[in-house]
Amino acid sequence: MVLNTKTSQSHDSDASPVKKAVTYLSLMLLGAGVSFGANSFISGNPQVSANSIVPQSSQVLGGIIPPANLSTPQNSNFITKVVDTVGPAVVRINASKTVTSQVPDAFNNPFFREFFGSQLPEQPQQRVERGTGSGFIINTDGMILTNAHVVDGADQVNVVLKDGRTFAGKVLGTDPVTDVAVIKVEADNLPIVTLGDSEQLKPGEWAIAIGNPLGLDNTVTTGIISATGRSSAEIGVPDKRVQFIQTDAAINPGNSGGPLLNASGEVIGMNTAIIQGAQGLGFSIPINTAQRIAQQLIANGKVEHPFLGIQMVTLTPELKENINKNPNSGLTVDESQGVLIARVMRNSPADKAGLRAGDVIHKINGESIKDAEDVQKVVEMTPVGSDLNLELRRDRKNVEVTVQPGALPTQMQQ
Repeated sequence: MVLNTKTSQSHDSDASPVKKAVTYLSLMLLGAGVSFGANSFISGNPQVSANSIVPQSSQVLGGIIPPANLSTPQNSNFITKVVDTVGPAVVRINASKTVTSQVPDAFNNPFFREFFGSQLPEQPQQRVERGTGSGFIINTDGMILTNAHVVDGADQVNVVLKDGRTFAGKVLGTDPVTDVAVIKVEADNLPIVTLGDSEQLKPGEWAIAIGNPLGLDNTVTTGIISATGRSSAEIGVPDKRVQFIQTDAAINPGNSGGPLLNASGEVIGMNTAIIQGAQGLGFSIPINTAQRIAQQLIANGKVEHPFLGIQMVTLTPELKENINKNPNSGLTVDESQGVLIARVMRNSPADKAGLRAGDVIHKINGESIKDAEDVQKVVEMTPVGSDLNLELRRDRKNVEVTVQPGALPTQMQQ
């Protein structure tokens, strides 16, 4: 992940077949102003045609004409009601940090001093980087959910409510693996949101986003749920462990950390990413995931993510053929389906359990595995130190291996 560190005040900014199969686009966080609080921008060049521009009216909402038998309220004011109810619990988060730039050693060379004299800096230079994002209050005592990249490295966090009240915020914890953070403010009787169930979402449902895009506070946009279960790899952020919600509700820099709502005003996701240059492609962290991570951050200040220590790829007949034809792959694959282990990290839980490059995973704990994302889902939901029983195909033989996931090393979370 590449962090934009510009100091401005604007709002947010023929390898082997195996390598080809596991190489993805990178996520670039563009800060609101500098390095903070933006949306995540996913580099890419999707072939997406622009949506027709449709004037909004009581008959047309977000460019979609509701059918007569739509189960949601027919009165266009249902969106207004959601905003009136939830809006006060959506906050603006202003984050800042002081960055010190050290004087390069070469500048201390007498040669430079002789020619440039006082033009050279004598002491380390400091600058303040500022950014803005969004968040939402989950309990009356001041617990607030937002994105980790909104407050990453912040020295100071201020939370501004819709009614103008401002509070100093304390970051209780951040989890870069899921991009979730929890902030606490000292206050009572605050307005709160109602959390929904993101596991029940279906494409085509209404989606309402509230946040502070481009510094424009309390902005509301509408659309639908375009898809669910978008893997991190699919949208170009393979370092994340999230099955994203896709929506066409307009999400812009500064919406990061704000809520995605259903027609009943329940939070179903946390807005976090867009694909740069695309239209109608926004992504949110499912609220069930955000809530699970938040509970651990509140209790422990950190999150332990289980990991096996393998590089894997979904196996297809085409990939098998290409691997077996490539003398440089170092692998011979007999299977045409399953998940191929391409590499095993040294001294990892997988290495200690005896997993090998070339093994093909077919089942975990008796459940069939279709693709690499299935493996990641199972591992993520398994407590560190618990047993995972893997059924493999190795050298034309069926093999069973029990592995205990370890805690994801800190350096791998960055």
